[in-house]
Amino acid sequence: MSGEPIGTLRRIVERNQVWPVMAAKYGVENPVPPWKTSLDGLCDALDRAACDADVPTFAERRDEEDDLSATVYSSLPYPENQLVALAHSLLARGVITEEELQQRLSAVRARLEA
Repeated sequence: MSGEPIGTLRRIVERNQVWPVMAAKYGVENPVPPWKTSLDGLCDALDRAACDADVPTFAERRDEEDDLSATVYSSLPYPENQLVALAHSLLARGVITEEELQQRLSAVRARLEA
């Protein structure tokens, strides 16, 4: 697993749009970001994946998450560091390309700004 930040993920970290900041900005009192359940579901699905892609096992995913959260993404709070570490792992394994990730991020941003 590469310990180098990935361009798209580095830009995400630099924007500092972490849940505590965004919740305060919009007056949301819930301490858990609304996307956390989707992240948990994605992790559960990956843990049970049976496909030809290089999907990490539960132990690999957790080890990579711990390593990346403690090093490359240590400036992010939990659960943002978990989310970005998972994206890093999937990018590094070729499960998703950086271009695909950027397209999906752009689509989400467009929906939020509509």
